[in-house]
Amino acid sequence: MADSPNCDLKSLSPLQLFERVTEQGEKVRALKAGKAPKDEIDAAVRTLLSLKLSYKTTTGQDYQAGLPPKDLVLINNGTAKEEDEDLVDPWNVQTSNAKGVDYDKLIVRFGSSKIDTDLINRIERAIGQKPHHFLRRGIFFSHRDMDQVLDAYENKKPFYLYTGRGPSSQAMHVGHLIPFMFTKWLQEVFDVPLVIQLTDDEKYLWKDMTVEKAYEYARENAKDIIACGFNINKTFIFSDLDYLGTSAGFYKNIVKIQKHVTFNQVKGIFGFTDSDCIGKISFPAIQAAPSFSSSFPQIFNGKENIQCLIPCAIDQDPYFRMTRDVAPRIGHPKPALLHSVFFPALQGAQTKMSASDPNSSIFLTDTPKQIKTKINKHAFSGGRDTIEEHRKYGGNCDVDVSFMYLTFFLEDDDRLEQLKQAYTSGELLTGELKKVLIETMQPLVAAHQERRKQVTDEIVKQFMTPRKLAFEF
Repeated sequence: MADSPNCDLKSLSPLQLFERVTEQGEKVRALKAGKAPKDEIDAAVRTLLSLKLSYKTTTGQDYQAGLPPKDLVLINNGTAKEEDEDLVDPWNVQTSNAKGVDYDKLIVRFGSSKIDTDLINRIERAIGQKPHHFLRRGIFFSHRDMDQVLDAYENKKPFYLYTGRGPSSQAMHVGHLIPFMFTKWLQEVFDVPLVIQLTDDEKYLWKDMTVEKAYEYARENAKDIIACGFNINKTFIFSDLDYLGTSAGFYKNIVKIQKHVTFNQVKGIFGFTDSDCIGKISFPAIQAAPSFSSSFPQIFNGKENIQCLIPCAIDQDPYFRMTRDVAPRIGHPKPALLHSVFFPALQGAQTKMSASDPNSSIFLTDTPKQIKTKINKHAFSGGRDTIEEHRKYGGNCDVDVSFMYLTFFLEDDDRLEQLKQAYTSGELLTGELKKVLIETMQPLVAAHQERRKQVTDEIVKQFMTPRKLAFEF
């Protein structure tokens, strides 16, 4: 019996509707290929047509296979309009709101699911310990199919982690640590393999740098990543410029993805134009390929059905929406995702930081004096214009960058809440809040620098050598 459209289609996001149409289309093709009875095929086709109609009514666009909808937000009359308040794509993040991007709207636009209390409690039950403060505080706020990952874990089925870094500069900033800090915690509590992709090829294609410089940045960034404390027996770090030439499994998956994504589709997803080089157009398949276990035969013993979980900032989601659309068509499970918010620039949460602006963030190479100067001089304040006004009306933690940074790096929940209450009431002044942040960041960065000094070129080589990890598959 064919699926019938659910009565709750109106509650689905454009992307969820797109996925429903795609799945039903695959079912129709399977029924035809299997020479199913005519009435069963006809019923499945009617369901498909009904879903396509719902999709067009919701988005104002005809369904096109493999081309997810543009990021849209529904308005009251059932039509759709482009959301122009926040610009979020893999290369740009901009908002006019001093509080930063509206993540609730972004969840609707991207069609992901909110990480709610129930999911956090389920993670706590699964791992038998308190969830990371990034989860408790909503820093990782959105997901795709995390429930499936937990189902697998509870049923003793394997999964693996995949995250990455685009090495655009020699020095990383503290915002770059966020996905790696969280990924390290995930790896430890679930005890799973991890692959880390360094997209030096991407940076060569997008930036004004040589191939040699991109590769050099990748190896330098690998030292900072290793300094986060990853287990060498459970972690494989790879440069695209290196690994693509040595792994037949990796390249085969890239080619399969490329065959199933058209130029029109990548233009629609990523905004490429006719004047972009063909390297940019083909790159999304390279970022997608680590989502499939057969890209790492040395780790997974050639198995193709091991699900992947990807912790990343939500601006990377377009790559993996494309990946999730392609996955079932080439015989792989869809990757699951955990999305983080953006780490704000010191000057305010309207944009994410730029590695090319030394004053936009605290870099992992900064001295204690530089950290103090940057925070005191550049950290956007939520305080009042005068001490008298601040004492009377209090500060605004929603826009104060020092408090935002403490939300990321101060692990003590009680201490953070005390600071929030004191600043909001006017008891704590901006300079005093900045002092707390300085005292938090100086030892954190200094400790990272000490660990990085211990990372030799030989250790980097070991992490980046394709090999079997400490797992059996």
